[in-house]
Amino acid sequence: MKLHRPYVLFEEKDHRFVWLGLDESEHEKGVLTNQYLIVDGDKGAILDPGGYFVFERVYENVKEFVRPENVVALLYSHQDPDVIGGLNLWLDVTPNAKVYASELWERFLPHLGFEASGRIVDIPDQGMDIPIDSNVIKAVPAHFMHSPGNFHFYDTKSKIYFSGDLGAAVFPEGKWYLTVENFEEHVKYMEGFHRRYIATKKAIEIWLKKISKLDIETIAPQHGSIFEGENAKKFLNWLASLDKVGLDLME
Repeated sequence: MKLHRPYVLFEEKDHRFVWLGLDESEHEKGVLTNQYLIVDGDKGAILDPGGYFVFERVYENVKEFVRPENVVALLYSHQDPDVIGGLNLWLDVTPNAKVYASELWERFLPHLGFEASGRIVDIPDQGMDIPIDSNVIKAVPAHFMHSPGNFHFYDTKSKIYFSGDLGAAVFPEGKWYLTVENFEEHVKYMEGFHRRYIATKKAIEIWLKKISKLDIETIAPQHGSIFEGENAKKFLNWLASLDKVGLDLME
């Protein structure tokens, strides 16, 4: 199994968007997950920091780019344990970070076993702008594209769109790769997941309309591989072409 070091997807002046590495041995413990860090100036935001058993890897890699006390935002796309299971650990090591999560899930978070009075920011259903130093991260509604209270995060400087579980690929052990090179070949690792986990075709149509005005150059999902340039466009076109998903298949 391979240990992959962090990789900077975008860097310009004092702004970076970083993929926070991967240990392929994590495949033995659960589904492989991607975590990302946005650094603007000396401030940082972590996107879907992950569950308990990836915490040590992610934390050590974050420290290469930003001081933990300068992490000001923990951004959560939805409520699954592989996304939010390590939250109590992150609250301890990032004392100045606010937790951004859907208002739908906020009241469930204390069940993870922590006290975070004053540190949780509810993201309203319509989304919001989140300032990180001189940058703005947009919380983009993607409800029922996986979870009923679901958000993606768009970094306005790098034009990278963090898509949560949308774009996820389920690889056989040993087949993982960071970026998609052959989109048509990659589809076989995505199709089953998307047909099952997206609620309905209508959700895709609403989401595509919502993001149509964003200038997206890269799509970075929480599972699987990253879509850059032309492959990002191919992914959006592929989603639009799906005829039936979720409830549509249960009729």
